[in-house]
Amino acid sequence: MNIDQKCFYCMKDARLDNLMVEVCRLNKSTVYLFKDQTFPGRCVVAYHDHCAELFQLPPSELHEYMDEVAQVAEVIFKNLKPNKINYAILGDLVPHTHVHLVPKYENGPLWGEAFCAKPLPVKTLPNDEFEELKKLLAKGLGAI
Repeated sequence: MNIDQKCFYCMKDARLDNLMVEVCRLNKSTVYLFKDQTFPGRCVVAYHDHCAELFQLPPSELHEYMDEVAQVAEVIFKNLKPNKINYAILGDLVPHTHVHLVPKYENGPLWGEAFCAKPLPVKTLPNDEFEELKKLLAKGLGAI
């Protein structure tokens, strides 16, 4: 397994814990739920091994990883009913292959704009609501 000591997805340290919570592990990825729920259901699907670029993955790994991204998106879509899911693959700040899944709602923030177009206040859910959302996603992914 490839690990980068500077990468919080590899090290699973406080930098990661401050931003998100693990929902479950899939075959090729780990699903995380953002603590900031400005966009209800926002998740990250992080590839297990440290790899900076999609093209660096063997084709079979890439296919399986993207299938998992689609599976998570489908669970979000079916359970939370967004009007659209935005997919973001960035990585200049954290060069570890991961996809942000950002549900967008017509009556929600930044509809019609990129989810990162403007800084927004952080929205945290009460612990019980956050845990319920996490369980809903885990159950949809077959982790419970």
